[in-house]
Amino acid sequence: MKYRSKNRVPEIFIKSEIIDGKVRLFFQDNGLGIDLEKHGHKLFGLNKVFHRHPEAKGVGLFMVKTQVEALNGTIYATSKVNEGTTFYINFN
Repeated sequence: MKYRSKNRVPEIFIKSEIIDGKVRLFFQDNGLGIDLEKHGHKLFGLNKVFHRHPEAKGVGLFMVKTQVEALNGTIYATSKVNEGTTFYINFN
């Protein structure tokens, strides 16, 4: 909720599916979005922030990626500025 758009009611969609016996989770929001052309290479980096939010610390996505990888999973994202972001988590 920290990175919600002030122009619309915040929504978060969570979906799961099993493909070839592997679990995939989707987390989609309609928030501010992230410019992946500019920031994609550092998306899951420690202390990396992409908005000028006063509470941004750049730790959350780093911690999520660390935990997903500890469970032999992968995580990636797609995003459009001012439309939102979708995170995909795959577990083997």
